[in-house]
Amino acid sequence: MPEFWLDSGYRLLDRTTEGELEVTDDFLRAYLMRPEIEPVGESCDVERTLHESLMIEPRGDVSPEKIAALADPDAQDNYRVLIEFRNKLIEAGTLERCYITIFQSPNTQTPPLFINQLVQIILRNILDGSSDALKVKTAEIFFREQKISLNDGNVLAADAETINILSENSGFGALGQLIVEAGATPRTMEMDVLDRENSDIYWERPSQFDTAVSLNNNGEAIDALCRVMEGWVFHFYKANVNIQPMSEINDDKWKWHIGLDAVSTQILNELYSGEVLDEITQRKLLGLFKMEFEDQELIRPDIAGRPIYLGMAVNEDNILRFKPQNLLTNLPFSDSV
Repeated sequence: MPEFWLDSGYRLLDRTTEGELEVTDDFLRAYLMRPEIEPVGESCDVERTLHESLMIEPRGDVSPEKIAALADPDAQDNYRVLIEFRNKLIEAGTLERCYITIFQSPNTQTPPLFINQLVQIILRNILDGSSDALKVKTAEIFFREQKISLNDGNVLAADAETINILSENSGFGALGQLIVEAGATPRTMEMDVLDRENSDIYWERPSQFDTAVSLNNNGEAIDALCRVMEGWVFHFYKANVNIQPMSEINDDKWKWHIGLDAVSTQILNELYSGEVLDEITQRKLLGLFKMEFEDQELIRPDIAGRPIYLGMAVNEDNILRFKPQNLLTNLPFSDSV
């Protein structure tokens, strides 16, 4: 099977009998080798000693006093953030439980960088053994911001960070220019737009995040995204769900909805309240979905038998910031789950 996301840290983890990813010492050591933590020439002896001791015993105790003894204030801040996150990983035992715990805690201070890394590695676990490149590509939406643009009726999604880098280096084709500026129809297509016919080119560079997909309703990529969302819910709750794209919601018995990002949450709230969306807001809405549980006994009695509607939208900068935690923490489970 094709290998992908080699730099995610997935191979440093063990898999439990339940299929979750168990925190290992080697995985914790990888965080100590990040540039924010690894000592530099100006690092003090206390910092070097602390780093060496943690490389030997990455679960070792690090008191606030040890961190305060570091000469560099930035190093102190970096260690505070890292050790707090490390302690969450150790206490949870698996990446999946750590991820859920973060969002069950009010006012979490975990940096988005760490959260996105958790999402990528968990998805790498879910997709292990997959040969479906389009599915793996659309999974990037879960942990990397997407720049959205319209091109001849196609809703194109490309990695926002990659677009910015290519823009700064003037190394992108007209599609990249289109996505950056939302400008005219491109003359050439130098950023590959993946579909079922050409998706295998993804395996040539799966960690470069330099391909695009069309998120048109009922298209191939949006179908792949639905399958990834189904797998995400099943992995955490062992609940089979069916998710399908929709063009609109016409349901006078609408009971529950979940925004997959901050913008769509607000839009769905407005639609649920019977408000009419203005033209600008309508353009922000990328997609609507219907989720149905196979086992209705998992759902609250007042919601059982009714679909759960999902929404996905861009902000004022045409950026999609997907929040996969919403698919887990906002589901209307019954008390028995």
